[in-house]
Amino acid sequence: MKLAALISGGKDSWFAAYKESKKHELACLISIKSKNPESYMFHIPNIHLVEMQAEAAGIPLVTLETEGVKEEELEDLKQAIQIAQEKYRIEGIVSGAIKSNYQKQRVDKICSDLGLASLAPLWQANEELYITELIKNFHVIIVGIAADGLKKEFLGTRIGLTFLDRMRSLNVSPIGEGGEFESFVLECPLFKKKIKVEDFEIKMENEITGHYLIKKAILV
Repeated sequence: MKLAALISGGKDSWFAAYKESKKHELACLISIKSKNPESYMFHIPNIHLVEMQAEAAGIPLVTLETEGVKEEELEDLKQAIQIAQEKYRIEGIVSGAIKSNYQKQRVDKICSDLGLASLAPLWQANEELYITELIKNFHVIIVGIAADGLKKEFLGTRIGLTFLDRMRSLNVSPIGEGGEFESFVLECPLFKKKIKVEDFEIKMENEITGHYLIKKAILV
């Protein structure tokens, strides 16, 4: 089956795409750039670098901008999926939904309306098993924090065993499903090249909320 993967730049969307690529053809990627930092549907930090990730993977990318108005932004997602459906003859959509019924139900509805399969290989996944496999196969860094105990020094660090231990000690979800942190993928099995960060800026909104903004990156 030919699939389009919804890609935000973070670990869940890329890991879901990786899992489904073992069974199906990834015909293209779809990325939505939201102007609303409080979007219910779409990841914001470093979304501009999804183009570089797509280049690293050698997979075509369909991208659209949205104002990010709740519910209305779904029409923009539907439009992007229709473009992929017409251009790449996709038969299904893969998403990185894990526990968010809000996101999964809306992707499922759009796919149903368009006659497409909706695949969510991480849905209700065991967190420990997922994060362990992720650490073995991906290079992922933290690009956003929003939880008690997560401090500025976490930004830009790699998700690895040390990170896992810190999450457990703080009693924070190791996958950040509650929005405790956001991530960005620098390397994964789908990439033919690696992404190297050359310049960045850390912005803290308050003591526990901040972002790692990648200002310059290259493929190596």
